[in-house]
Order: sequence, then C-alpha cells, then structure tokens
Amino acid sequence: MALLSLNLWQLFGAAIASLLLYSACKITYNLLFHPLRRFPGPLLMRATRWGYNLKRMRGTLPFDMLDLHRRYGPVVRVAPDELAFADPRAWRDIMGHQRTAGQASSFSSSAGGGSVSGEEFAKWEQHYRPVPGMTIDIVSAGREEHALLRRCLAHGFSDRSMREQQPLIKKYIDLLITRLWERAKSGNKVDIAAWYNWTTFDVIGDLAFGESFGCLENAGWHPWIKSFFEMGQAGTLIQSLAGYPLLLKLLLSMVPTRFREEHEKHQQQTMEKLKRRMAVTKERPDLIEGLLKKADEWGLTLEKLQANSGLLVIGGSETTATLLSGVTYLLLTNPETMKRLTTEIRGAFKSEDEIDFSSVSTLPYMLACLDEALRMYPPVPTGLPRVVPKGGATVAGNYVPESTVVAVHQWAMYHNEDHFKDPFEYHPERWLGDPAFANDNKEAFQPFHVGPRNCIGRNLAYIEMRLILARILWNFDLQIAEDSLDWMSRQRIWNLWDKGPLNVYLKPVER
Repeated sequence: MALLSLNLWQLFGAAIASLLLYSACKITYNLLFHPLRRFPGPLLMRATRWGYNLKRMRGTLPFDMLDLHRRYGPVVRVAPDELAFADPRAWRDIMGHQRTAGQASSFSSSAGGGSVSGEEFAKWEQHYRPVPGMTIDIVSAGREEHALLRRCLAHGFSDRSMREQQPLIKKYIDLLITRLWERAKSGNKVDIAAWYNWTTFDVIGDLAFGESFGCLENAGWHPWIKSFFEMGQAGTLIQSLAGYPLLLKLLLSMVPTRFREEHEKHQQQTMEKLKRRMAVTKERPDLIEGLLKKADEWGLTLEKLQANSGLLVIGGSETTATLLSGVTYLLLTNPETMKRLTTEIRGAFKSEDEIDFSSVSTLPYMLACLDEALRMYPPVPTGLPRVVPKGGATVAGNYVPESTVVAVHQWAMYHNEDHFKDPFEYHPERWLGDPAFANDNKEAFQPFHVGPRNCIGRNLAYIEMRLILARILWNFDLQIAEDSLDWMSRQRIWNLWDKGPLNVYLKPVER
C-alpha cells in the first residue's frame, strides 16, 4: 500500500513537472519566437492569454485598452496571438469588403490593406461560439450563410419597412409616456434606464415575435429578459475559458442547477414565442417574415430560427436602451447642452402629434447629441474579434500573419486623444462643424461598424432613439437624482455595460 501511495505521488509530481515544463516552453516561444513577437505589449499579455482574460473577467478590458494604446501605440499585442488596433484604417482593413487575391496582392503592397488571399476575416469562434455545439446565427455564421440570412432580414430593417411599422412603434412609445406621466405626478424618482429597456424590449418583441414582453404594461422585467442579463457576467467567463476545454467543461459542470433551469426556460420561452409567430397565417411585414418565408427553401431549422430571432431581440433592444440611458445621463450632467436640445425639440413642433419618423429626422442638434453619446458611451464598447485569413493581411499598414486574432475596441478608440479633442468631454458641436474640433478624425467613429457585417439594425436604432428622446423631452423636464451622479463612472463591462439604475425626477411640462 505504501509503495502504491508513493507511486501515485511520483506520478502526480511528474504530471505537475510536465505541466510546468510545457508552460515554460510555451511562454518562451510566445515571447521570443512567435510570429507576433515584434509587436509591443505588456509582458504578461504577450506571454499568456490570461493577462487579457483577467481584464475581461474584471469588467475593465475596454478601459485598460486605452491605457495600453497610450503606452504602446496604435497596435498592441494584447495576447500571444491577438492584436488590438487604435488606427482608423483598421476598421476597413479588418471588416471591409475583401478584394480578390490578385487585387489584394497589389493593394496590400501599396498604402492600403486587407487580406492577401481576398478571404473575409472570419469571426473568432472562441468569442462568438465559446461552447461547442452552439447553434449558428447571423452573427456567428460564415460568409455565405451570413449573406443568406442578411438577405432574408434586410427588408424588415429597411427604411420603408420601418415606416410601415411606425404605428406599432408609436403605440409602445405612447404607453411609455403614459406610464411616466403616472409616476411623474407622484414626485418620486424613476429609474429611466429600466423604462428605456422595457420600451425597446416591448417594441422588438412585437417586431420579432408578434407580441410584446409586457414590460411597460406591468412596469417590470419579463423573465426572458431577466435571465439574459443574469447570464451576462457568466458569458464573459465562458468566453475566457473557451481556449481551455478541460477548464470550460469543469466550469459548465459546476453551473448551479438554478442557472441551468433558467437557461432552459429562456430557450423554451423563445421557442414558444417563435411558434406562435409562425402560426400567424396573415402576412406580417415584421423583422422575421423574410426568414420564415425562406425557411424551407434554405433549410433553416427551428433551432436556427430560434437562435436568430432571439438574437434580434437582444441586438435590437439592449443596445438602443443603453444609448438612450447614456445620452440622458450626459445631457443631465451637461445642463447647457440639455437646454439647447430641449429648445430645439419644443420649438420644432406645435403639438406632440407632430413628432414622427420624418419630423424628428430634421433635428440636427438631436442627431449630434446622439452621435456624441455613441462616441462617449458606445453600446458595444469592446472589440469584435476577427481572424486573419490564410496568407496573412495588411492591417493599418502592418503585415499581420494568418490566424492572428485582430480587433478594434470602440471605447478605447473613441477616447483616444489622437483622434478626438477633449475625448472625455461631451461636445455634440464636434459633429456640427465647430472649428474647435476640426482636427477630429471622424473616420475613427464607426459605432455600427463597416463592411458586409455592419449593423443591420441601424435604421431601427436611430428611429427609436430619436422618437423616444424627443417625446420625453417634449413632455418632461428632467433632473438627475443624487444617487446617480456617478452612474457612468461606476460601471463595468461584460461584453455589454452593466448599467445599474439611472434615477431621475420627472417634472411635467405645463402648456
């Protein structure tokens, strides 16, 4: 027995020694022999991906990226196989339409960039599909499937379709205003961030599934939405462990039963909503009508329809609500800007009925306020990583070897003094030709991204943001509550902002 025990300890010691030896060799290779060794970056991040993962799991990665670019320059090696870019040219080099192999070869030898092979920079699977077997959706799909899915969805997000949906969208904004009037009369503070979320989720629920989530009606969170937010931080942890299959498997085995049940319930509710929408026989020009029409022809299974419709709900609601929360906070903490915008809105209309899709599009200062909020508080503040295709690519004037992960981190790009004057200050005037900001590099600003995978929901986002903000400032004077004065500075980021309550007082406007 003693001999057996000794052998087990020897075996354990040998395993540990082998692991340490392997780690030492891997770190030595990453630092001294890796194809990316010439790119600068912190020692820990160049040596191992854990430097990057720890920042991501802490929820500080976008802020840390700005510090890294300030220290190391526009290209930083943030992991052994990953580069972060703060050069505006990188947007199109990474995400733009790729040329053919012949075009790319001559192009990359000149001042431009892009893939040498002409292939698209693929989505990095460890970020978009960290758990093996996850259903492919429009975000994680390859080039051909993405193009197919996008064609199906394009009409639903077109300007024409949005105008056809105006009565539906207006119905929920009317209900929002009614609910806020009820609460304004009490004099109590209101969590305006929650109300923005409830509105955008109800709108997108109807546009995607043919039914709202009932958030505005019940003044509360629907379980489907609540479970999504509860999984946000866990999702970041899963992404961080995606490159370590054994650790990921161990983590997933340790997930509490409650979370497993919540996830299964979330999936079940999505499927039930989808099936009810599919049972509608009358043609309904909403966001997924195109998908349903082509489902049989293109082999779109129920699971793929479920994954894509669920993704549309999240992408078409949370980001818009986040921006509305951000612009409201920035306006409340910049009183002169709020005054100028309020004057523009209340001077443009004789009655609230005049506020519609067309009329709000004629308010230049409102658009500038929204764009400046997108710069300071981008709803997707992190990088969306891509993988350099076979043959390598030129990105922002730098040759990058194949299989390298590359990304542009929005928050860090937009707060970089090299691109924007006074980047931590809220100045909508920078988007209106103010000469004080003439040297701003507007090409750095791509909140909806570029290329064939840019945000399909841009029209819907701008329509909702303009309408909701205009209606609220038409009806109410707002004052920020003392407990929310540091609302933005206390947040962390796990792919999306962990917002917390934004409490305000609403004073009805007397006319």
